[in-house]
Amino acid sequence: MTKVRTQTIGAVRRTFAPWNDPTATPLIRFENVVKRFGAFTAVDHISLDIYEREFFALLGPSGCGKTTLMRMLAGFEEPTDGRITLAGQDLTGVPPYERPVNMMFQSYALFPHMSVADNIAFGPRQAGMAKGEVAARVEEMLALVKLQAFAKRKPHQLSGGQRQRVALARAVANRPKVLLLDEPLGALDKKLREETQFELMDLQQSLGMTFLIVTHDQEEAMTVADRIAVMNNGVLVQVDPPAAIYEQPATKYVADFIGDVNIIPCKVEGCFGTDLRLVTPLTPHPLQVTHAGEQKVGDEVVLAIRPEKLRISLDAPDAAAGNCFTGTIWDIGYLGDLSVYHVELPCGTRIKVSQPNLSRVVERPITWEDKVYVTFTPHAGVVLSQ
Repeated sequence: MTKVRTQTIGAVRRTFAPWNDPTATPLIRFENVVKRFGAFTAVDHISLDIYEREFFALLGPSGCGKTTLMRMLAGFEEPTDGRITLAGQDLTGVPPYERPVNMMFQSYALFPHMSVADNIAFGPRQAGMAKGEVAARVEEMLALVKLQAFAKRKPHQLSGGQRQRVALARAVANRPKVLLLDEPLGALDKKLREETQFELMDLQQSLGMTFLIVTHDQEEAMTVADRIAVMNNGVLVQVDPPAAIYEQPATKYVADFIGDVNIIPCKVEGCFGTDLRLVTPLTPHPLQVTHAGEQKVGDEVVLAIRPEKLRISLDAPDAAAGNCFTGTIWDIGYLGDLSVYHVELPCGTRIKVSQPNLSRVVERPITWEDKVYVTFTPHAGVVLSQ
């Protein structure tokens, strides 16, 4: 029988935040973990807690150490230093097949000579499960991934999305404590990948299992994860829920890596409580921003502003509009649901502004070489150290 959810995903995810509970015990702990390959340090003194039932994402560019960190948890690599514990057990020296984890690879690695049902049954059979229990588990997994009608087909008779579901069902059939997903949706086309992301979240909630996903796809991590660990050069740069990663990046690197952003070099000219007055070569007028940091007069900083936080107009704003850049439309990207404008400022710097296309017909559309005004509120950007 398929496990029936008693709560919607939304109800669970709204309240799920064990990392904010000082009494909560992590399921997985990386304690000052180091991994070196010769003179190269792939993972550099990482400490990280992951909680039961959490959907956790390791995000970063190629070579940042995220896959190495996952492979150490799976047992395919051993730490050079530090230790990893799972449910309180030190995993040092424990071989992969004795760890309560399973991994789903990007290639799926299905057995081509086996049917869908036999692929799913492989793990429970290897674990010595009784024949009747194996059949019940396979039926449950097929229902969970909505492939009951495909049980007798071979992998080559399935679409890419269906093979991905079979691989997922096979990976969770043994009920591991943790499912490791290594770029699991990379082989799917964009639309199917987006659909599958939500199916993956639904499945994780239905199973009540801990998922750890490795990806370089920022949108994927932002969609599926309860928390994201952004990595760079073997270290953790920031660990937070998706909204905090996007809206409150801890560093210039995070701001620049996650989504589109305008990085504006500034100098602090005045501090008034949580309000800062910044000067920048991009405009002759000082910028007024709100920021609860520790900046002081004279500090060199950057103001990170997402393109969707800016407003663009052909008409000059009134004095109350506050912060304003003037420039000329250098290029336009029409993406259907929104348009992205590249605005060249008088100093030669270009900034990006994105606006939703709320109407099918616009009386006076903004077009190439138009002079425009770009405004933003004091709360729109984040002030970061250089």
